[in-house]
Amino acid sequence: MLIKAPAKINLALHVTGQRADGYHVLDSLVVFTGFGDDLTFTLAEIDTLIIDGPFAASLHDSKSNLVMQAMTLLRASASGHPCLPVDIRLTKNLPVASGIGGGSSDAAATLRGLCQLWSLPYSLSELQALGATLGADVPMCLAGKPLRATGIGDEIVLFSAFPALDLVVVNPGVEISTPEIFKALTKKDNRPMSSKSNLTSFHAVSEFLSAQHNDLQRPAIALQPVIADCLSVLQDKGAMLVRMSGSGATCFGLFTNPAMAARAAQSIRAAHPNWFAVATKTGAA
Repeated sequence: MLIKAPAKINLALHVTGQRADGYHVLDSLVVFTGFGDDLTFTLAEIDTLIIDGPFAASLHDSKSNLVMQAMTLLRASASGHPCLPVDIRLTKNLPVASGIGGGSSDAAATLRGLCQLWSLPYSLSELQALGATLGADVPMCLAGKPLRATGIGDEIVLFSAFPALDLVVVNPGVEISTPEIFKALTKKDNRPMSSKSNLTSFHAVSEFLSAQHNDLQRPAIALQPVIADCLSVLQDKGAMLVRMSGSGATCFGLFTNPAMAARAAQSIRAAHPNWFAVATKTGAA
């Protein structure tokens, strides 16, 4: 059984406050791409996790991986159901610690895949409640559709209509600590995103996003100036809008058509062979 774990892209990310427990309050527009990690599930004699793919070396301890944590959590919650041992192969196509929710998406894919494999009668909302204990991004990754996330990322509203977007995702090969970025953020009570519901075309989305931002982008650039280079390169390749996703260092550029996106990604890979660059399309609502 093959389950996709798509990259999560924060098209906009506003930090609007900080709770007493230290968690930051966010307002974010989130989409998911066709490109991501792959997870294969096979019934086996013992539980195993094999990690391969271009970014496998970045994951040092498979036992602490969110995939294994998700499997352990789901099995513990499904008492009375036969949850046979599983061999899981994680093909890590996404950069690690890069602001595109790779680990959370892997955990969400694990919960979905094992529910099918073990024939568990969980609803999406039940899985999201379970997944929230693994991380604030897991519930939105389980939704896997264009959405607006508020609170600490756990309050989710899906868009009833939202277009597929052609974009290029670029990572310069540096990892960024999310806590370090939030620590460097000086202003933590920024305005929320403006409200607009009629985001049904590329033009409408692009226009809306141009009035939004990512509050973590400036402190991330201060820590890793190469992020600014990524944004500049995407701009030079004809992107209609460029921005950093999440806490970085991954950036994206929106393009008006897939051919332009493909040419841009190819050109960036040729000019910067040590960077990760891929053209992809987001899912529509």
